[in-house]
Amino acid sequence: MTVSFGRGPVEARALAPAAARVVVVDVPSFTTAVGVAVERGAAVLPYRRRDATAAAYARELEDLLGAGAVLSAFGGPHTRTTPEATAAATLRAATEDPVAALHGCDSGRELYEYGLPQDVAVAAEIDSSTTVPVLVDGAFQEAR
Repeated sequence: MTVSFGRGPVEARALAPAAARVVVVDVPSFTTAVGVAVERGAAVLPYRRRDATAAAYARELEDLLGAGAVLSAFGGPHTRTTPEATAAATLRAATEDPVAALHGCDSGRELYEYGLPQDVAVAAEIDSSTTVPVLVDGAFQEAR
């Protein structure tokens, strides 16, 4: 098994054809909201914003921390990790306090300003959910 990592829709399209599974990480807003909603039995229909904010949003640090947390869970004797995946996992491991980093990042501060500090706290949790949202027929649903 090879574990790869890419950022943004162009890299996702390039990596997806050879992938057995594709994991989307958008912390704290998207991934957390989808996880909580699906955990409660909802199906989530994704909507992609197509404006000038998308490129800036895709460059924010918090997604790398989330991706690093996911990537660090993969491993084993038959696993090959690409340099990009290793870099994201290493960034997460090298961050002394990932929870504080998530609270201090642009999106974390923005959620505080909106009066949603609990969303940041939920996004910072590791291994707290047993639900895996999977995109099926255009909607994120609980994996069967």
